[in-house]
Amino acid sequence: MPVLFEKKDHVAILTLSRPEARNAWGDDYNQALRAHLAEIEADSAIRCVVLTGDPAGNAFSAGANMKNPKTHTLSSVADFIETVPRRRNHIINVIADFPKPVLAAVNGYAVGIGCIVSYCCDLIIASDKAEWRLPQVGLGILPAHGGLARLAQWIGRGLAMRMAMGFPLPAAEAHRIGLAQWLVPHETLMEEAMRIAAHIAALPPLAARMAKESLVMSMDAGPAAHADVYRFMALELTEDKEEAHRAWREKRKPRFTGR
Repeated sequence: MPVLFEKKDHVAILTLSRPEARNAWGDDYNQALRAHLAEIEADSAIRCVVLTGDPAGNAFSAGANMKNPKTHTLSSVADFIETVPRRRNHIINVIADFPKPVLAAVNGYAVGIGCIVSYCCDLIIASDKAEWRLPQVGLGILPAHGGLARLAQWIGRGLAMRMAMGFPLPAAEAHRIGLAQWLVPHETLMEEAMRIAAHIAALPPLAARMAKESLVMSMDAGPAAHADVYRFMALELTEDKEEAHRAWREKRKPRFTGR
């Protein structure tokens, strides 16, 4: 299974597990996470969720599978329009709107969609080996699903723009600017994550859920996420996107034309 599911007392642990590819993202992650989260939502005994990456992959998630030539491709605008309802229900939105608190235990690189997923969680515990990157603009696309609007809510417009332009964010700085609420030694990450999750799980569950709902609804990124679906589609059709992806696979410097 691409996502491992474990239950400890009142805490569910979801682990992105594709260690041979540094937990690179795939649609199977979307499907498995949706299924597990539906099960968790229905289980009243579970009061908190921890999301992390398989430690064997040395990453939280390295993002999209760039080795696949079909990644970030679009066959036609008509086919895109057919998928709009499914894209609105992307796992990023599911996690952001999930009624129970979700913690991200970031144990290494969080890249691209892996980066966005981490800060769609409610709280972030960072290993001192963690690093966040948004390489999408350099690949001729953009951080989709309201990725930049959501990030700006955490760290402000300027720092969000800096990350959008491809500059990495190491763990210590992520903690300093508030993206990560805890910074811990790599070896103790899951121990600390479980301690924090146990604290949350011990709170009155209805009050915890309403507190999250109040915060999420007051900072709704839904309109930005919906608009990004169309921005992403437009960029998928550009020549620069094709060149960026081809250059990545061929390990050479891309030549952009603005087309």
